[in-house]
Amino acid sequence: MAEEKKDEPRPSEGRDEKKIIVDEDWKQQAQKEKETLAAKEEVEKQQPEEEKAPRGPLPPGNFAALVSMLVTQALFALGVLKVQGQEDKEPDLEMAKYNIDMLETLEEKTRGNLTEEEKKVLENTLNQVRMAYVKVAG
Repeated sequence: MAEEKKDEPRPSEGRDEKKIIVDEDWKQQAQKEKETLAAKEEVEKQQPEEEKAPRGPLPPGNFAALVSMLVTQALFALGVLKVQGQEDKEPDLEMAKYNIDMLETLEEKTRGNLTEEEKKVLENTLNQVRMAYVKVAG
């Protein structure tokens, strides 16, 4: 059998030449895209992890958010809340007590200045975190 060259059309295929040009253009374009993607991936690898995943919008800064932040810190210290993928740690009762004390101070200093809803949020969450402390410490 005679060897055919890719650039020369077969006699029965008069329009293949145009297809071959398109195929070569496609290959060049695909190669360019592959190189561009590889360059982007390399840049992303060099960026710190914080820059890769931007955080979502922050909630409004209000009283409930402040209480929630202190409760969350206390629950992390108690080991009730855990970060996925991290090793289990011994509860840090001192840090948990500090955050509970901060909530108690907040309750004391805002007495008479809170709406009924804010007062209930603070009382309920403070009672819950105290019970969690007793359970873990006891």
